[in-house]
Amino acid sequence: MSTVSAHVALTLARHLDHVFGIMGNGNAYFLDALERETNAVYTPVRHEAGAVVAADAFYRVCGGIAAATATYGAGFTNTLTALAEAVQARIPLILVVGDEPTSGPRPWDVDQIALAAAVGARTYTVGRADAAATTIIAVEHALTYRVPTVLAIPYDVAALEAGPVPPAPEPRVPSPMQPADPFTLATLDLVADALAGARRPFLLAGRGAWLADAGANLGELAEATGAVTASTALGRGIFPDSRHDLGVTGGFGAKPAMDLVHEADVAIVFGASLNQFTMRFGDLFAPQTQVVQVDTAQAATHPHVGRFVRGDARLVAGELVERLRARGGSPSGWRETIDVTALTRRERAGEFASDGRLDPRAVAARLAELLPDDRVVVQDGGHFMGWPNMYWQVASPERMLMVGTAYQSIGLGMPSAAGAALAKPESTVVLSTGDGGGLMALADLETAVRVARGHGMAVVWNDAAYGAEVNLYGLKGLAREPMLIPDVDFAALAASVGAEGVVVRSLADLDRLESWTATPAAERRFLLLDCRISPNVISPHQREVIRANGVPEPAGD
Repeated sequence: MSTVSAHVALTLARHLDHVFGIMGNGNAYFLDALERETNAVYTPVRHEAGAVVAADAFYRVCGGIAAATATYGAGFTNTLTALAEAVQARIPLILVVGDEPTSGPRPWDVDQIALAAAVGARTYTVGRADAAATTIIAVEHALTYRVPTVLAIPYDVAALEAGPVPPAPEPRVPSPMQPADPFTLATLDLVADALAGARRPFLLAGRGAWLADAGANLGELAEATGAVTASTALGRGIFPDSRHDLGVTGGFGAKPAMDLVHEADVAIVFGASLNQFTMRFGDLFAPQTQVVQVDTAQAATHPHVGRFVRGDARLVAGELVERLRARGGSPSGWRETIDVTALTRRERAGEFASDGRLDPRAVAARLAELLPDDRVVVQDGGHFMGWPNMYWQVASPERMLMVGTAYQSIGLGMPSAAGAALAKPESTVVLSTGDGGGLMALADLETAVRVARGHGMAVVWNDAAYGAEVNLYGLKGLAREPMLIPDVDFAALAASVGAEGVVVRSLADLDRLESWTATPAAERRFLLLDCRISPNVISPHQREVIRANGVPEPAGD
């Protein structure tokens, strides 16, 4: 005989192999069954938010689906920020939680279904007779809509005997959206005509294009049109030919490269939502640029879009290639006139800023030289995000994670590193976090160190401040004291949980990374670099935020 919780665990384990969580009263029977009766790998974290974040990061790196688990009440409410981030980022994962008994709420219970719905997640509640079927429905919902889904086990049902686990059908997931209706096909003809006549074509791809596996077709389209290419922060590396690629658009991009985008006469955007940062707050494209968006969304997501094609990025790109071939057109030749290397070159700053602390640009540039080539970069949120995004390259989109940015949150970096490390165990996971976000997620520094071990490292951009706030509200004249953080010794904190910590006050201190990289992973510990950087150096993406808020831009360092 099997319990209701065992039905959930055994059914889930048929469709996923990693679960992250913390045990409590509400999920104890589920975790017992998972551990004793399945081959799924359970990784304990130290905060419930970390469970959702680790599952989120696991998916972003290797696809598929992962699960998180927490108890009811306080355990569930601790997951809400991470759950909201996963909803905003459209991450399919399952959150298995305990819930109030079927007899009604106890004093410590809350309306978990309403709380999940408030951040955009749907809840499915299992019963004694339908636990396996309901589990499959939850998995199917998560995969179909690319959204986290809550699977609730009422407290008084969790340990009830439910008999043998019944067979359950495979989850059904919709096929890629093929452009087939007459209106869409006519629109594709118009887009192909525009590309065939374009003198300065430009292709932009985002994370949606990566999820659609559109890279090869986008490469063919770029070749057929002679287009210059670029990506969003979450789509970098998707185009096969980097010789004509401008890198990331928006504030993370080099200004000369972004100025070139302004010259495009036709721009086709694949799988990108065109948020304010990608669009440079509306200044990415010139008013005369014909902007076409290809996406699975219901409609265009930015007012600058002139034509919208609803469809799968890979399939639409392939359709456009075929139409261009039928027209017998030739590439524009624009990209052969452009020196991409010169346009994307980054400035090399001096070692120290005017306040005597390290210039973060110099630190980022030196780290770019020292970091292992086979790396996955995991970014927390904060002002510091500009430096890795500007200076560190990654091989493909799933190797740059920005967990927290969809919901504009910080403090999700540490558990993200753990999820990424399990998803790509042979690569080096490089966590990039600020001192504010690092302190917020400190409980799961232990998780990151334990899980990643010698395959993991962290860079803490320690400027003794909440940099984004200092460089916006501080400039508006608001009191700066609430925006400041005392200097914290992250190196010592790392050592306390078994890592090696290095305080970096000069570029020479980064030499430890060179010897660490040269050491076999099995012989080294997790490495944390506590980089004491200046808060006075403002990143270009933050300067765009400053301008968009109408604040006089400071000279800065």
